[in-house]
Amino acid sequence: MPLTNPFIGKWSYRSFLNNADLNAQPNDLLFGSGTLEFTDAPMGQVQGTIGGEGWQLVLEGSITYGNPYNARFQGKGVIGGEEWIYDYDGYYVRHWPNGVNQVEALVGSVIRTIPHSSGGGGTSPAGVVVSFYAVRQS
Repeated sequence: MPLTNPFIGKWSYRSFLNNADLNAQPNDLLFGSGTLEFTDAPMGQVQGTIGGEGWQLVLEGSITYGNPYNARFQGKGVIGGEEWIYDYDGYYVRHWPNGVNQVEALVGSVIRTIPHSSGGGGTSPAGVVVSFYAVRQS
């Protein structure tokens, strides 16, 4: 039986700052959100896009088939006239045997690889690491 790529499809993506303060409000931890879309790719590879209103990154990387499946990929794009690059490491969440209404999910980590301008006129520095999750859109 040939291996399939469980990442292919559209996912609702959200990333959050890694902050251990339990008093921090969830909305204050939101780092980014958008649609993550993986398209058909050659064996062992992932490709697609991630984006939202006014921005999009092209994704390329690799998949490790196993338990769990793992995808490592890089997103690149020009946003507001400057290059953005982010690196992602994500895992396909296995189904629970007795799960009820379980939606397929990915979890992982992302790092800002190069700095870029921030919305407030400053700089969003390289090296910032956040966590993400994505759920499959139906």
